Amino acid sequence: MALGDLLVSRFSQFSVLLSNHLSEFSSRNDVDFGTQRRESESTSITSSSNAATTTSMASLPQKVVMCEVRHEAFETCMPSGPSESGLVSKWWPKDRTKTGCVALVLCLNIDVDPPAVIKLSPCARMECWIDPFSMEPSKALETIGKTLQVQYERWEPRVRYNIQLDPTVDDVKKLCNTCREYARSERVLFHYNGHGVPKPTANGEILFSNKSYTQCIRLPVSNLDSWLKTPSIYVFDCSAAGMIVSAFTERRESSSSGSSVSSMKDCILLGACEAHETLPHSVEFPADVFTSCLTTPIKMALRWFCSRSLLHHSLDPAVIDKIPGCQKERKTILGELNWIFTAVTDTIAWNVLPRDLFQRLFRQDLLVASLFRNFLLAERIMRAANCSPVSFPVLPSTHQHHMWDAWDMAAEICLSQLESLINEPNAKFQPSLFFTEQLTAFEVWLDHGSEHKKPPEQLPIVLQVLLSPTHRFRALVLLGRFLDMGPWALDLALSVGVFPYVLKLLKTPAKDLRQILVFIWTKILALDKSCQVDLVKDAGHIYFIKFLDSMDAYAEHRAMAAFVLAVILDGHRRGQEACVQAGLTHMCLRHLQLANPHDPISDPLLLQWLCLCLGKLWEDFPAAQMVGLKADAPSILTRLLSEPPQPEVRASAVFAIGSLLDVGSGSFRDGLGGDEDCDVDEKSKAEINIVKSLLKVVSDGSPLVRAEVSAALARFAFGHSKHLKLIAATYWKPQSNYLLTSLPSLANIRSPTRGYTNTAIGRDGRLSTSSPVSDNLSQPSDSGILLNKNPINGVINFSGPRALDNAMYTQCVYAMYTLAKDPSPRIAGLGRRMLSIIGIQHVATKKLWFDGGSIRQVDPAGASPATNLSGLTRSSSWLDMNPGHLPLTFRTPSVSPPQQNILTGIRRVSSLEFRPHQLNSPDSGLADPLFSSVASSELSEHSLLPHSTIYNWSCDHFSRPVLTVVDDNEEILSRREEKENFALDRITKCRHSYVSKLSNQIASWDTKFESGTKAVLLQPFSPIVIVADESERIRIWNYEEETLLNNFNNHDFPDKGISKLCPVNELDDGLLLVASCNGNVRLWKDYTLKGKQRLVTAFSSIQGQRPGVCSVNAVVDWQQQSGYLYSSGDVSSIMLWDLDKEQLVASFPSSSDCSVSALFASQVHGDQLAAGFVDGSVKLFDIRTPHIPVCTTRPHTKSLERVVGLGFQPGSDPTKIVSASQAGDIQFLDMRNRTSAYRTINAHRGSLTALAIHRHAPVIATGSANQIMKVFNLEAKLLSIIPSTFMAPKIGPVSCLTFHPYRILLAAGATDAFVSIYADESSQVI
Repeated sequence: MALGDLLVSRFSQFSVLLSNHLSEFSSRNDVDFGTQRRESESTSITSSSNAATTTSMASLPQKVVMCEVRHEAFETCMPSGPSESGLVSKWWPKDRTKTGCVALVLCLNIDVDPPAVIKLSPCARMECWIDPFSMEPSKALETIGKTLQVQYERWEPRVRYNIQLDPTVDDVKKLCNTCREYARSERVLFHYNGHGVPKPTANGEILFSNKSYTQCIRLPVSNLDSWLKTPSIYVFDCSAAGMIVSAFTERRESSSSGSSVSSMKDCILLGACEAHETLPHSVEFPADVFTSCLTTPIKMALRWFCSRSLLHHSLDPAVIDKIPGCQKERKTILGELNWIFTAVTDTIAWNVLPRDLFQRLFRQDLLVASLFRNFLLAERIMRAANCSPVSFPVLPSTHQHHMWDAWDMAAEICLSQLESLINEPNAKFQPSLFFTEQLTAFEVWLDHGSEHKKPPEQLPIVLQVLLSPTHRFRALVLLGRFLDMGPWALDLALSVGVFPYVLKLLKTPAKDLRQILVFIWTKILALDKSCQVDLVKDAGHIYFIKFLDSMDAYAEHRAMAAFVLAVILDGHRRGQEACVQAGLTHMCLRHLQLANPHDPISDPLLLQWLCLCLGKLWEDFPAAQMVGLKADAPSILTRLLSEPPQPEVRASAVFAIGSLLDVGSGSFRDGLGGDEDCDVDEKSKAEINIVKSLLKVVSDGSPLVRAEVSAALARFAFGHSKHLKLIAATYWKPQSNYLLTSLPSLANIRSPTRGYTNTAIGRDGRLSTSSPVSDNLSQPSDSGILLNKNPINGVINFSGPRALDNAMYTQCVYAMYTLAKDPSPRIAGLGRRMLSIIGIQHVATKKLWFDGGSIRQVDPAGASPATNLSGLTRSSSWLDMNPGHLPLTFRTPSVSPPQQNILTGIRRVSSLEFRPHQLNSPDSGLADPLFSSVASSELSEHSLLPHSTIYNWSCDHFSRPVLTVVDDNEEILSRREEKENFALDRITKCRHSYVSKLSNQIASWDTKFESGTKAVLLQPFSPIVIVADESERIRIWNYEEETLLNNFNNHDFPDKGISKLCPVNELDDGLLLVASCNGNVRLWKDYTLKGKQRLVTAFSSIQGQRPGVCSVNAVVDWQQQSGYLYSSGDVSSIMLWDLDKEQLVASFPSSSDCSVSALFASQVHGDQLAAGFVDGSVKLFDIRTPHIPVCTTRPHTKSLERVVGLGFQPGSDPTKIVSASQAGDIQFLDMRNRTSAYRTINAHRGSLTALAIHRHAPVIATGSANQIMKVFNLEAKLLSIIPSTFMAPKIGPVSCLTFHPYRILLAAGATDAFVSIYADESSQVI
């Protein structure tokens, strides 16, 4: 199970809580009970049939490994982590324009009707719901003006309002200039009521009366535009308002300058009707019906609805004015209606308008948003009066949108209660079911919707519901489910305007909202971290720190809080400072200290993100690093470097502890400290302890962990580059013959497991040693020697700043070299970058080989690119520490001319170029001169620093859906079931088969291998054979179609040699395990597709080789049942690797002075391991108690030849073993009887090279160097000899054999490059 998959089960509790709101909960339980009853009945029927296949199923591997997301593209993909895509800022810009001033211009001329306007009686008279003829004209005009201001103030009370009643053109000009001066760069709203003046001219000119009301003065829109400038919004409530809008747009469009285009975008126009239309004069409408819709929408909407509904007979329209409550109080009937109206209009606009236009009109300015919501109502009402309101930007028609029906229903439900609420004081208002029903509709969409379907139209309603405590929890849960569907869902939610709402909710103390709020913020930050500034500004980090510290929350949810904090800290210094002040360091360390990685209760996802959070807190922040060091963070984190079974947790711990290494202040470590030497020494010692901890996990089985180790060691190398360069120079820098012969190899100096050799520093500053430099050296060691910067007369002076440091520095350089030849190409690249930091460059050098006491030089030009990674240093004792070679050069100014000299006592040497550093030379590489103090050198080396990737890899988990599992399991299970049925059928046939003769060659293939075939493998469920040669070239062949499927190299390192090929996950998407003779193991995916093979993982399975051994001659075997890989060779122990954990879980002694030459792990009995040794002995181990062999025997006593192959006999007895030695004898052993073999076959005479034992059929096969293969049954009866006759096709010396696991097929590889497959035509099933 991947980390975090339990989130699915945890979040299911929300569904249970939500079901309390649903009436069908009880019926579901009835259905579940009936289902359980039927299931119990069916279980009893099938139990007998299942029992019959239990034994056979036990023979099939059930464990699946290497199927996590990180295995898909670790080598080829560099995760980017949370992006700064700006999704949040895109839909919530910081530079939102607000309205700063409102100009209300009313031209009513109450006493006089405008010319050319004919009004019938009765006609519309109401202005702002006031009858102007009910009082004196002057007083009526003033009252209407004040009422209009009050109506606007309901939507935006914080702006400045200026009123002009029946103004002249000069008054309007003065008003516009005053408003613009006050508003500055903010928006100015200009509301024009022209009911008392003639309609606008054809040119769009507005008319105003003069002071004596005897003449109308025209005002061109160009003048008005020049006075108000932009940003601005105009409301024209007059007949033919469309003329004004057209004049504005034509004026803007006539200019082609970029500024005008920009200003046009900042200009918004609303008109009451089109150019050819006149305002309605019906008495059922007020005279300013357009203004009434914009400023009093609820009153206008209810009056209009009542006149058209069945309520008009029973409800007095005057009662609408007495609706109790306040628009801002949602628990009142007026507040409920206003809330529903806002939700309906927002929903209509969001579903109809383009997203960016909706954002500009409905989410940036509160007053503009209110006007446009109400404009949608105006269009609906005025369309009924044959008027069409106009706007710029132009909006699509919305008056027939189906959401208006939902509004009508909600309005009718509320109005039906109105009389009882007014007449009965104790009556309680029953809220509408509008929001409950809309949330249910949204939930239905979540069950069936997807990215490729129409977006959920209820999303704006979900946003409105967040404001209500009644529906908030359910709305947040549904919103969380929606956001989990992917980035497209987050984009839609942000376009609605969800961000400020969820940001504000972080200040609510409600505990029931904490988990879902943390989840929502996890989804937001997983896709866009640009809002980290907003979170810190609003103290949102405190909310997540408190939640992370709460022990009552689920661990998975606390891990999300840690993720949110890590994103807040990522590259954000203010976030780091705020979290340090909030005590995040001590809190995270406390929880890490309490956690037990092996406890199943401890959630690995939480441990992982606690470490990542600390790493981001300390990253490049010295003040926070000091806090962590003082809190003893290294000792707390050290146990997490190797204990947790999850690679992600180990890698995160490495990242955290590596973040304590300060890159930017390396000067104090090199003896340049000043008054703060005491603090510097303390920090330096802490960092040295950190690096020592990191060195212990250099050989971790997961490339993810080793990548973090490389990044951490690179930080250390950059800060301590001078010391490391001097250590490297001690062994690589060319000097005089005397000095060179006196320098020790690294292996002669103290190592962690060995004592010091007798080395001393003479009085003249030269190094002397009492033992010659030997070629039987393999382990790194520590020198107490450092070079001074300035060599004098070719002689280097030595000094010892810190003896403790020097030992660790040497180990560090060796670790870098180990990583530089890591089997993972990506890790090897990181290792080479580290070596570049300390002045060692990767170059194409010629290769020196030791051959019979002489040195010969090989030109790599004629070799393949894979052989270019050749020799390394002057002394090969450094190289022999680990198999493999790497071409390197040490960049330093020349001290003395390079001399071709073979040192006395050193027989194995490799060439190394010592060249002066040439600036701008094509082969100058990445590193600068060793002893250069130029600032550009530090900048160049800083660019070499590898960056940690575990944080980005981990963030990818939350960017994918975590609440729903991708439903592809059905297809996978179907394929697995098909393979299981095939395997069970074949196992039964194999166990009951009778093989008479296995010599029918059904296929033969010339692999074209120059050195012949070294390993062969038959795929279990397809007619494919896989072969490899000594150079680790792998070829895949379909033996039925006789076609080559793929051909690739296992790696590009010069050290070649194949050990074994194994199938992994054979019942699922199979992988190919390729083990090399040097102990490196690589797993490949899609290896049968030409050119599309992908490296899943790679690691070195051999650790701690014997002293003096250059090649470990590794032998490995894979056990699918347990997920264990066993490896050994010329080492003193057998290593047990758990590929699911990617971890060395045990290393037990082989209990022999001899090397292991053969390993066999039973594919049927998961706890049994058999090992054969070069002295002919055989041991049986039980991996549950591996440190003591179950039994030991030496069946091959006559010749004492090495065991070539061994394996468990087919069947259910785990104690019977077949062993074959190089001498040619095959011993049948019962490990319960240790005295002697119960059956012996002398198959070949001193030339046995291969042994194969069928997994299920009673048949074994052997091959020899004498070009003969023999097949026996378990009764020692010879069944076949290949070639069977003198006329039969000849075969080459046999190098490898293997049986098909479920069929009686034998594949044989030979040194002549041919691979043959044999079958038995006469096999019968009993």
